[in-house]
Formats: sequence, structure tokens, C-alpha cells
Amino acid sequence: MSALLDDTLRHLRALVGFDTRNPPREIGTGGIFDYLRDNLPGFDVTVTDYGAGAVTLYAVRGQPKVLFNVHMDTVPDSPHWTASPHELRVTADRAIGLGACDIKGAAAALVAVANVTDGDMALLLSTDEEANDPRCVAGFLKGKPAYDAVIVAEPTKGEAVLAHRGIHSVQMRFKGSAGHASGEQKPSDSALHQAMRWGSAALDFVERQSHERFGGLTGLRFNIGKVEGGIKANMIAPSAEVRFGFRPLPTMHPDRMLDAFRTLVEPQPVEFAELFRGDSLPAGDTATAEARRLAARDLADELGIPIGNAVDFWTEAALFSAAGYICFVYGPGDIAQAHTADEWVSLAQLQHYADTIYRIIDKS
Repeated sequence: MSALLDDTLRHLRALVGFDTRNPPREIGTGGIFDYLRDNLPGFDVTVTDYGAGAVTLYAVRGQPKVLFNVHMDTVPDSPHWTASPHELRVTADRAIGLGACDIKGAAAALVAVANVTDGDMALLLSTDEEANDPRCVAGFLKGKPAYDAVIVAEPTKGEAVLAHRGIHSVQMRFKGSAGHASGEQKPSDSALHQAMRWGSAALDFVERQSHERFGGLTGLRFNIGKVEGGIKANMIAPSAEVRFGFRPLPTMHPDRMLDAFRTLVEPQPVEFAELFRGDSLPAGDTATAEARRLAARDLADELGIPIGNAVDFWTEAALFSAAGYICFVYGPGDIAQAHTADEWVSLAQLQHYADTIYRIIDKS
């Protein structure tokens, strides 16, 4: 085990020990942020509280051109952990703990590198990625920080991810008229029948997008997650609620997509509300998105980071891309180990990530 990996695990042990589950996102400006402040000597550190447990630590040394972003919040732990999720366990080949993979391992490596180098370096550590109330990156970007590029840490198996899908969550409601179910019904009578017809039309619409492609991604991802309504089998349903999500490719216009889903059937839903929006990476129309993808590829090549495949999961890299930054996703670990009981990251991945960041900062 190298000294750099040793230091990374020491910091990871401390970071995992802080409860930053989101929800409930009961995270203040002390705790984990006191630890980070104490372990970033020589940095100009600013901690900002955006309310409701959304906190950022922004640390700068010198005049860096690249910003490293890592979220410090984790998902809640499941009841299937075999030991305390807040106590790091290290085996011969892995580090196990809540957030070790997603993505405190990257934060620990960045802190370790910061302490054994003196090159220019900038970190933005945030706490609101894992639930639908994003404040940190939006608040940070209001200051229009001057960076050439942003590298966002998520588990990508040590490869640069240049593109990923967006994510949109929608709640809608259909309205019918309650009555006895023995008679002939008009299409608008039952709210549940309206919802079922909408679901069938939505699946057909998604199938028609299967030919669309961008950066190795194909088609539109779609899921009807929840349907509620009606009273009993012999009563016409007066109301029905549907929650669904879709994950578009870069270049798929989200507002046009939302309008298409809203108008699929008649009668249209009486309520239609987008609950969460996360843009795709890279942002922009076809020409702009492709130009940004190629610029990110060139940066990864310059930094000696291998290029990986595009992914289906969403990251906050999309927020930086929409703000005009060259951006890609890069971190240790595999998304398959994230959000699981006994979440883990391999020591080899941590070592490789720490070595790569060391090489980048040492050259700056």
C-alpha cells in the first residue's frame, strides 16, 4: 500500500464517519466541514450554507484553471448492511462504508493529494446531490467563477465520461366523473381509463424514439413509477394520479418532450407538473453539445485520463455544462456498487485516482 493510498484511506475513514445522509440532509457547517477545513492547510476556504442542509465548501490554492467537484452527501443506508455504515472497513482489496464509492472516496483522495503537493488546486464540495432539492451548484454558479473546466467526481471506474442522459420527474392527474360502472362509458368518464390510455400512448411514443442517438447512447429511457386512483371495481374512478420519469439523450429538447407527454391523449391531464429536472451532459443543441463533448475529450486526453463510455445515470456535471464550462465526469469506483448495502470501492481504483490527481496537481 502506497503512502498516498494510506493517506486517502485515513481521510476516507473520517469522512465516512460523518453522517451526511440525504434525506434527511441534516448537515450543518461544522462536523465534516470542520474536518475538511483542518485538513486543507494553505487553501482559501469558504463555507456557504444555502439552507435545509445544503452546504458547500469552496477551497482554492493558487490560480487553478480546473475545478474539482465532489458531493459529500450519501443516500440513506438500507437495513441490509452487515456492519455499521459509518465505520470504514478495509479488506485486502476494498474499502467498505456508506459513501465510500459514491463518492467520498474521491474527496478523500483529493484531500490527500492536497496535503502532499503545492500546485494550484480548487475544490467544490457540496451536500445536495442525492435528493430532489438542488441548491449548492446553482448557488455557486451565481458568482460566475472563472475556470476553464470542471471535473465532477462520480463512480466511473477511472474513466472520463463525456456524456450522460438528463432526468425528468413528472406528476400528473386525470379527472373523471364518479358513477356506477354497469353502464356504457365515454372516454372521459373514468380517470383511470384515461391514465391507462395515456400509458399505452406513452410507451408507443418512447418506442418511436428508439432510433435517436448521441455519443454512444440510444433512445429514450422511460418509466411509469406510480399510478393511484379509483375506489372499487364497480365504481367509475373520479380521479387518478400518475408519476413518471424519463431520461432523454443530449440534444433532446426537454420542454418539447414534456409537451409531447402532456398532449398524448384526450382528454389531457388536468394537472401536469415537473417535479425535478436534470439536464443532460453535454448541454445544448446538437452542434453545441457535440462541440462541448469534443472539448471535454481533448481535455481528458491532455490530462492523460482514458475516455469511457457514455452513461445512463445523471450527474451534476450537466449543471456546469449548461453554465458553459467544459466538463466531464471522472472518479474511482463502479456505479454498480453505489447505493447498495455494504457499499464499497476497490483499493486499486482509489490508488489509480489518487495517483492521477497527484500527477495533474503536481504539474500545475
